[in-house]
Amino acid sequence: MTHAHNRAGRRAGRGAPSHVDARRTGTGGGRRGPLRLLLLAVLAGSFALLVPGTAAAEPETAAESVSGTFRTSLSGPIEGVEVTVTTPDGQEIGTTESDENGRWSVDLPGPGQYTVTIDEDALPEGVTLNGENSRTVTVDPGRDQGVLIGLNDGSRNSGGGTVQWIQLFVDGLRFGLLIAMAAIGLSLIFGTTGLTNFAHGELVTIGAIAAWFINVEGGVPLIPAALLAMVVGAGIGALNELALWRPLRRRGTGLVAALVISIGLSLLLRYLYQIIYGGRSNAYADYRGQRAVDYGPFTMTNADLASIVIALVVLLLVAVMLQKTKIGKAMRAVADNRDLAASSGIDVNRVILVVWMMGGALAALGGVLLGLSDEVQWDMGFRLLLLMFAGVTLGGLGTAYGALLGSIVVGVFVQMSTLVIPNDVKYVGGLLLLIVILIVRPQGILGSRARVG
Repeated sequence: MTHAHNRAGRRAGRGAPSHVDARRTGTGGGRRGPLRLLLLAVLAGSFALLVPGTAAAEPETAAESVSGTFRTSLSGPIEGVEVTVTTPDGQEIGTTESDENGRWSVDLPGPGQYTVTIDEDALPEGVTLNGENSRTVTVDPGRDQGVLIGLNDGSRNSGGGTVQWIQLFVDGLRFGLLIAMAAIGLSLIFGTTGLTNFAHGELVTIGAIAAWFINVEGGVPLIPAALLAMVVGAGIGALNELALWRPLRRRGTGLVAALVISIGLSLLLRYLYQIIYGGRSNAYADYRGQRAVDYGPFTMTNADLASIVIALVVLLLVAVMLQKTKIGKAMRAVADNRDLAASSGIDVNRVILVVWMMGGALAALGGVLLGLSDEVQWDMGFRLLLLMFAGVTLGGLGTAYGALLGSIVVGVFVQMSTLVIPNDVKYVGGLLLLIVILIVRPQGILGSRARVG
């Protein structure tokens, strides 16, 4: 038996059996590696789903509340509007008044359904309700639920229907440019890697939250804070590529598995933001309570006008970079055919890293500009995600110019759809437009019927 054992040991020490064992181990590890990462991502997302319930158990860190802002196009913020919150059966929870910035907030005893009502008699002269004076909302655990009750000062109807659609068109153009800021990075990431990144909305959120902390907590003016937030967004994008997606590509992880991992990453980051930032919506320290300027057929605050100008300038610079610079041409080459670009001497990994950094920076800037008009919230990027996908798909998957065009179309369509549908469900219009385009022209406006690479 000892002799046979020694012979077995000598055979184990020789190359052939060792090679067979190593090959089997390597194959099994290669198959188990992506699966293990996929399971970890799903478990992380499941754990994240449990976190809000745990945090909501502590009222001082994540208490439920309802809040909103009263403002009109010409009058700006409306101060002194009385708001009453009750349960559906009429039990009063709390009463408050809007402050000088038009903001109000009422803390709640817990999650559930609540009715928010405003006193129509307390509205300033010339300001009327745009619809009902109450809303019934469902508040989830640990959430600050925003409530929208529309007010009208007559500015949009003073010139008839034409003024109204011009105002909505301008609002839609601004909103579409903000979507495009984030969607271009999403489109380039898909074009260069094939990844459908459901965590891209969290890059939008991190830009807004980082700028808020730097501006409000750090006392830095908003413009330098926005630039620092773009650096943070670029760093998070680079970390995504170097720590997660590049190792997964080397392991040969399939695109479906990568998509599911991105969903788990999105859940993890989103609820991590809620723990760190909180469930409330907050405004930046600068440019609060601005009054709209009358431009004839439409009105706009200076902050919204600055957002449009900044978005146009940045998108123009991105277009020039893609067309004229060496790295821009390399991005387009990798997006067209990655294997051919690699055989031509292009460092594909370096190009993809730059794409992730640029996509993170653009998404962060889009988040800052969106927070300037809609305030900063922990899930703002997630709420924008489907519209980003609609814009990218509408314009043509993998094309930066298609993402720009599609996002503008989606933004304008969403805002102008409020002419015929309630404002609360206006995002549905963008998704319906996406469905129609996919039926009529599946490749999108600027996409090709068959994509190579």
